[in-house]
Amino acid sequence: MCEIFALSASEEIEINPWLKTFFSHANQHPHGWGLANLDQDTPIIEKEPINALKSSYLASRLKAPYQTSCALAHIRYATIGNMEYLNCHPFTKKDRYGRNWTLVHNGTIFDFSLMNRYLDQQAGQTDSERILYYIVGRINQASQIKKSPLTSSERFRVINHVLMHMARKNKLNILLYDQENLYVHTNFKNSLYMTSLEHGRLFSTKPLSETGWETVPFMQVLAYHQGQLLYEGMPHPFEYLEDKKAMEMLYLAYANL
Repeated sequence: MCEIFALSASEEIEINPWLKTFFSHANQHPHGWGLANLDQDTPIIEKEPINALKSSYLASRLKAPYQTSCALAHIRYATIGNMEYLNCHPFTKKDRYGRNWTLVHNGTIFDFSLMNRYLDQQAGQTDSERILYYIVGRINQASQIKKSPLTSSERFRVINHVLMHMARKNKLNILLYDQENLYVHTNFKNSLYMTSLEHGRLFSTKPLSETGWETVPFMQVLAYHQGQLLYEGMPHPFEYLEDKKAMEMLYLAYANL
């Protein structure tokens, strides 16, 4: 469907070689590309609704050193939503206390009606953007009850609860950043990998070099801070298994047939 990429590190790293390899897969995922530099409080997001390999802007962008301590990237194979800018990842949204949340998603939501309340609020058409709206909504609810911003561990508990429940019947490969921690989740076997760097960690749908990559722990929500594992949730049982009939039904529903 799509491919996703993330860097979490303790200092700025030039990531051009990994990004070039990642974006080289775009002929199989030709419906858009996106890149988010997350070093600042406000994410710097660049994206286009075209094949990354046909983007003169991206080619020019990656000729210069791309240095950051935290980044997300995405190449899109459209399932829900047209091929347009508003449907390209990454997506970002502020919570009620001004914290920016930024997300990339590889997967499809087949059954999670709680997200439907955000259909009229999101800018684009994708289920991925609705995932972000729903997550930020749950963070806002929790902070409203507390009457103050959530701590790092409190945010993890909310994210862990949300993703565990959302994973049932849905393909949910997620990379999510909250200006402090990177949340990682996969429930589709052998579809998210990671490798350690001297000062951090990389994540990618496919290994970006011949050696040094391992699968991300499966069916479990993880949080990394500056490349180091900070929190890990309890494993859950909701493995996603491909269902062609469910995908066909989703296409039909989207097309209003």
